[in-house]
Amino acid sequence: MNAEFEELYQQVILDHSKRPRNFGPLDGEAIHVDGDNPSCGDEIHLHVRFDSNGGVEEVRFTGMGCAISQASASMMTLKIKGKSGLEAREMLAAFQDLVTEGKLDPPKMLGDLRLLAGVRKFPQRVKCAMLAWRAFEQALHSHQENKGIPSTVSTEESAPHCP
Repeated sequence: MNAEFEELYQQVILDHSKRPRNFGPLDGEAIHVDGDNPSCGDEIHLHVRFDSNGGVEEVRFTGMGCAISQASASMMTLKIKGKSGLEAREMLAAFQDLVTEGKLDPPKMLGDLRLLAGVRKFPQRVKCAMLAWRAFEQALHSHQENKGIPSTVSTEESAPHCP
């Protein structure tokens, strides 16, 4: 990373980790997914309300963890809120490719999430960045499986300790 890009990365990550967007419980019926990484203690409690067409009507999260996990969750909620189910799945796949495969030209639809591309150089950080996304993947699956009936799902990530 060049110095200017690294500074922007640090500013965005710190901003989202200190002032997370869409942080807090979601009132009303929603799918709740509890994701955690017992190796490092990161926790994400994701709350998703889908609309009648399977789109992401509302999404919020609570939890605690390292700056990467909290910033990724915050940034994710901004990006997927209001998206159709298909758009949200495409974003999930694109983000996973970004942090695991390091494609040279990440899709523009990811916006600021592209700043997290550098975590792929640190395998222990990939799990941190993906924790909220894995929870969202479980919420999508639960929504399809239960035909929109709100439920609670638990997902556990196994990863090396977050530094």
